[in-house]
Amino acid sequence: MNIWKLLAAAAAFAISAGAANAQAPEKPKLVLGVGGKALLYYLPLTIAERKGFFKEQGLDVEIQDFAGGARSLQALIGGSLDVVTGAYEHTQRMQAKGQDIRAVIELGRFPGIAVGVKKGVKWDRPKDFKGMKIGVTAPGSSTNVLMNFVMAKAGLATSDASFIGIGSAASALAAIQKGEIEAISHLEPVVSFLERSGDIRVVIDTRTEEGTRALFGGSNPAAVLYTKQDFIEKNPRTVQALVNVFYKTLQWLKTATPEDIAATVPEEYLLGDKSLYMLAAKNSKPSYSLTGIIDPAGMKSVNDMLTQFDAEMKGTSVDLAKTFDDRFVKKAAETIK
Repeated sequence: MNIWKLLAAAAAFAISAGAANAQAPEKPKLVLGVGGKALLYYLPLTIAERKGFFKEQGLDVEIQDFAGGARSLQALIGGSLDVVTGAYEHTQRMQAKGQDIRAVIELGRFPGIAVGVKKGVKWDRPKDFKGMKIGVTAPGSSTNVLMNFVMAKAGLATSDASFIGIGSAASALAAIQKGEIEAISHLEPVVSFLERSGDIRVVIDTRTEEGTRALFGGSNPAAVLYTKQDFIEKNPRTVQALVNVFYKTLQWLKTATPEDIAATVPEEYLLGDKSLYMLAAKNSKPSYSLTGIIDPAGMKSVNDMLTQFDAEMKGTSVDLAKTFDDRFVKKAAETIK
């Protein structure tokens, strides 16, 4: 090979290496927070991890699992996390407080939360929650917020009941079975396990579109991937890679059967009953986002809920356009089929 061919080859290599570097994530090593990873509310995260989708995008993600979404939010604000899979309503809360937190992809289009009353406890209407001990994943988390809304609609104050953080999965099952609580606001697979065992009867259900509209009067976006606006600005390629991961996961979930899901998650998620976990997965499947895009009507529905029935949010004004950045999902949709 003569000198000219050597120079040409070197130049071509430099160009290709530069192009590859231009597409590489700025921050390939990330810390992601979640509040109750084993819950089906966060199934897209587990699927992405188990299917190797993070690695495909050049990401090395450390997942930190907290007792509830409110705690993962606190960790993000505190600076120990880069991104969070959590409830969309947290972005509105933070915007109202002057914290520029934005969602970049919708993972769940319905809350997927059900409220159950323990067997033998008298309950005929929402006003009957007064005086009860109610289990939620963690104080301030989406399961707690939904109960606040339910009680406010019934003319009750949040102080009219006692909210107890019971965590997720096994600890939540134990809390109701031991009689530590009289009602529970929780997620799958916990709800299906307690329903099947006869420990609870579900009285409010947002696992379906019908149940969500019955409670909120419209759509109500749930799980999202969110982060600080400062992180988005500094790491756009990293954010794009993350959104690519979750967009691909949502596409996988569209055609996945309950059997596919049960075969993919860690065995401990099944809580010793694979068939019951598959039922829970079937019940949850309608709740996952189809497009990754949050409907503006859904943003308004969440804001109406918070500003009308949440004492901290009353009188606040949030620019809803700042709560969701759709650029990354739209780009993912163009490249991932």
